[in-house]
Amino acid sequence: MVMLLSKVKKRAFELADDLELIDFGFALPYTWVLIEGLEGKALGVAMTLPEEVQRYTNSIIEPSLRAFIERADSLNVIERTLGLAAINAVSQYHIDLSNVEWADVLDLLPENVGKIAMIGNMPPLAKALREKGAETFVFERNAKLWDKDTYSDALEYHLLPEMDVVIASASCLVNGTIDMLLGRARKARLFVLTGPTGQLLPEFLRGTKVTHLASMKVTDIERAILGLKLGSFRGFEEGNRKYVAKVR
Repeated sequence: MVMLLSKVKKRAFELADDLELIDFGFALPYTWVLIEGLEGKALGVAMTLPEEVQRYTNSIIEPSLRAFIERADSLNVIERTLGLAAINAVSQYHIDLSNVEWADVLDLLPENVGKIAMIGNMPPLAKALREKGAETFVFERNAKLWDKDTYSDALEYHLLPEMDVVIASASCLVNGTIDMLLGRARKARLFVLTGPTGQLLPEFLRGTKVTHLASMKVTDIERAILGLKLGSFRGFEEGNRKYVAKVR
């Protein structure tokens, strides 16, 4: 079976010909790639997962947009993170903003939603879901982010088939679990990739179980990059606007 990221990178290559790599950084909290084309600049990001990084040797000798995209499905997490940030930059350059809603992931949920799986511990979102009365199961790989209501991600395989809705941090694209999540969420009528890492073009995910992308459009590139260089979540997010895009 071909990995989802392998399919996505092929689609991204088709849209990258006239775009130039301007700057990039493998950093915390997000790795970022800045590109430019005739229509202007675009910034793509991917969450950096320090717990996944080991003593990798980066094989990219001459950085370029295509070199980054080529390694989006690499087993080297540094290369994979740079690759996804590059794909997101291409996506944000081409995204049709007339087809998105300036909304939040919570706006997608109907009444009596049933069981919700949250992939990645996002405490404000988990709190909001529980306040709506939703039966919420939070899964997290990084033990430093666990709390008393968090399940290990090892239980995703067993519990996801019971879930009616899946809200997954798009960092599952970075840590390589997206294919397993999609395969196990057989019952889910909503499957949302959320967070800045989910800046993909919706058409890249058509034909999968992903139904929506709830991400961020960078509206002030200089402000967002300054926040990234300073390692600031808030500084980056101040240069963004949340949106929801339908995949199918």
